[in-house]
Amino acid sequence: MGRMRPAAFGLTVVRHGETRYNKEKILQGQGIDEPLSETGFRQANAAGLYLSNIKFTHVFTSDLLRAKQTTDAILKKSKFCKDVAVKYDARLRERKYGAAEGRPLSDLRTMAKAAGEQCPSFTPPGGETLEEVKARGKDFFEHLCCLVAQEACPENKAEEETEGSSTEMAGGSSTSSLTNHHSRLEFNSDRGAEILDANILVVSHGAFMRSWVGYFISDLACTLPSALSKTELSSVSPNTGISRFNIKLEMREDSKPKIHCVFLNRDDHLGEKMMAGNMEL
Repeated sequence: MGRMRPAAFGLTVVRHGETRYNKEKILQGQGIDEPLSETGFRQANAAGLYLSNIKFTHVFTSDLLRAKQTTDAILKKSKFCKDVAVKYDARLRERKYGAAEGRPLSDLRTMAKAAGEQCPSFTPPGGETLEEVKARGKDFFEHLCCLVAQEACPENKAEEETEGSSTEMAGGSSTSSLTNHHSRLEFNSDRGAEILDANILVVSHGAFMRSWVGYFISDLACTLPSALSKTELSSVSPNTGISRFNIKLEMREDSKPKIHCVFLNRDDHLGEKMMAGNMEL
């Protein structure tokens, strides 16, 4: 058997829509399972329309209500994924804020100041440390990589046999600008395009997503868009902000995944016209 070709997959990460607690700047964490607000449902529907031409092969979401409702709204707008199996995963939950949950964000800052620390590194009593959140994200990402590797290369198939089906999974000839632009991976300009073996949607939470991006950059040397500022990197995604990553797996035990961030926390879909057209709840 010859050397197996690298596997590659697209990863689209979406923060859940707005809840009443988001609007009032109250910490939810894991203990407050608040549903989406009316605005949150509109945002989720708008995100669904924006992603409607993407054929996701796998969908994962936090098991908290706000994330599950957002995922459901996105898939209802999809042209290809209405029947895809959704997997709920506790590793995608928001950071646990312990004693600060259900309290205003300003209270967390006051608690941190009293402890001689600063947010977000401060851990309130009963909360998760940043390292614990990072460990959850690392574990889940390794799970995704193993999943794609196992499905992509059960045997060393000829590339021409897989090209047709892989392109279909990536969105095929869809008219969506997002799909067309990212239906094939562009890791380096001198290496051409590479076929997607999977297209994965993940719906999660702001603090978790910020930690996850930090892990991609610090541990896996994720490459970033040249126009991305340090402020944008450290900011929490807006509700239903969309991030896109391309991941390549070399299929060797000693190699790390190669990750490229195509865009981070995009909110084009939340324009006034788009939101006005999404009154469906």
